[in-house]
Amino acid sequence: VCLCFRDVPSVDILVWSELPTGAGLGSSAAFAVCLAAALLTACGAISCPLKEGDSTARWTEEELTLINSWAFQGERVIHGNPSGVDNAVGTWGGALRYQSGKITPLKRVLTLRILLTNTKVPRSTKVLVAGVKEKILKFPAIMNPVLDSIDAISQECQSVLEAMPANPSPDYYPVLEELFDINQHHLNVIGVGHPSLDRLCRVTASHGLHSKLTGAGGGGCGITLLRPDTTPLAVEAAKQDLCACGFECWETNIGAPGVTLHSSSSLSAEVLHMLSES
Repeated sequence: VCLCFRDVPSVDILVWSELPTGAGLGSSAAFAVCLAAALLTACGAISCPLKEGDSTARWTEEELTLINSWAFQGERVIHGNPSGVDNAVGTWGGALRYQSGKITPLKRVLTLRILLTNTKVPRSTKVLVAGVKEKILKFPAIMNPVLDSIDAISQECQSVLEAMPANPSPDYYPVLEELFDINQHHLNVIGVGHPSLDRLCRVTASHGLHSKLTGAGGGGCGITLLRPDTTPLAVEAAKQDLCACGFECWETNIGAPGVTLHSSSSLSAEVLHMLSES
C-alpha cells in the first residue's frame, strides 16, 4: 500500500507515445510503469532523483522495485493474468531472462540496433496460446523437443549477449542472426507464425538481414537485427520495401535503460510540441 507523505491534488495525466497499441510491444506496460513512477514520485513514496542541471535521472533499486510492483497491478487491471515481463523490462530496462515465472535481469548488455516492423495484422494472444497448448497435447513427442530447442536458443542468446560487452567483436552478429532464423522457424512450427511475418522475413533477407516475430506472433510485429556496419542506405532500402508491403517500420534500439525521469530541457522538440498542443 502506498502511504502518501503529502496530499496529491486531482491531476490531469497527459500521455504521448510513439508505440502502437495492440501490436505486442508492451505499450500498456510502458504506460503502467510511467504512471506508477509519476504518481509515486508525486505522493512522496519515492524520491525525485533529478538534481539541478541533470537532464535525466533514475531511481534506486528499492524504488524501482516499488514502481514495478505497482505497474504490475496496472497490467493485471488491463490483462487479467500477465506474466510480469513487460512491466519488469519497462522498469529496469536492459535485458531480462524469464523462466517459470522467475525474472532475472542480465548484467551489462549492449544496446542492439533493430528495425521494428508492424505488419498491422491483428491477432489474439489468447487464441494463439490456446492453439499452441492444443498442439502440445496432440503431439507431445514432437512439440516438447521443439520447445526445448527454443529454450536452448534463449540460453545461447543470453550467453552471447553477456559476452559482447567485454569483447564487442563483430563475430557475434552472425551467431545472433542464425539464432534469429532458427527461432523463427521453430515459432512457425508451434503455430504462431503468419504469412505477413513470412513476407517480412523474405523482404529483409533480400537485403541480407535477419528477422523474427516478436510478441505473440500471428501477425503483430517482427524485429530485424542490424549489424553495427549495416549502412544507412541498406536500412533505408529495407524500410522502403517493407513499407511497400503495407507495413510500418521504425529503426530503434533494444537493451536501453528502463523508466527514467527527464527534465523538460532533455525532451526532443517534437515531444515538447506534442505536449504543449494538448
